[in-house]
Amino acid sequence: MSDTVDLGPLTVHRVGFGAMQLPGPGVMGPPRDREEALAVLRRAVELGVDHVDTAQFYGPAVANELIREALHPYAEELVLVSKVGATRDEDGGWPPAQRPEQLRAAVEDNLRTLGAERLGAVNLRLPDAAHPLPPDQQVPLAEQLGEMVALREEGKIAGVGISTASLAQVEQAIAEADVVCVQNAYSLLDRSDEDVLELCGRAGVAYVPYFPLGSAFPGLPKVTEDPTVLTVAERLGATPAQVGLAWLLAHADHVALIPGTSRRAHLEQNFAVRDVVLSADDVAELEGATR
Repeated sequence: MSDTVDLGPLTVHRVGFGAMQLPGPGVMGPPRDREEALAVLRRAVELGVDHVDTAQFYGPAVANELIREALHPYAEELVLVSKVGATRDEDGGWPPAQRPEQLRAAVEDNLRTLGAERLGAVNLRLPDAAHPLPPDQQVPLAEQLGEMVALREEGKIAGVGISTASLAQVEQAIAEADVVCVQNAYSLLDRSDEDVLELCGRAGVAYVPYFPLGSAFPGLPKVTEDPTVLTVAERLGATPAQVGLAWLLAHADHVALIPGTSRRAHLEQNFAVRDVVLSADDVAELEGATR
């Protein structure tokens, strides 16, 4: 099993870091412990992280500013990946920002707050189909992809990605923008996106699951509470989270993980997943019990 994955022209280790948990509660405002947040970022790089996932709307701007303070000037091998397509309101909501000029402005904002000349990739975050867009935000995907491609051609981003996308949208994004990564919800307990994951494998596109341990919403299934996961974790001397993440790494070689945390102790646990080896029997047991 390879320990790297390609993001277009760039190669990164399969276990990266997601910065979403660094800002305050609700992904708004400053972190509870600024020094710890900075220490987490520095320790992540010490552990070998070369893929950091962030967004201007985390905070907003908070995650990016922490990354810049902790890690700038950036190591040549460090790949910064962001996403565009939304903004934040005063109530902590996530209003869409889907128009091409908004996508461009968001890329520029990311570059400014990160202090970067180019981003390794930027994901176009599409709205959840369950939440209809207002008329001024209803933009053809082809126009959005065209703007992302223009930003790539201008050298502002190295690769285009797409997030929260259907199979048809990913197919279009591969054909029209040669996307390098897809970020969709996927876990051991929710494999409804398997068709997209398989498409990405055939196309040589990295697949970066969010909610990799199940839904973050109360009352919905969590990988870390699944009885079979608990059994396998106990047998291996691993945490349930490590087993859930290890399954993702074993499931497909083009999967890349971006577990996030605001605590160093949790960071160490997340990155120990690289040492968790699931046997074929472990995998079969996990998959059989969660279908």
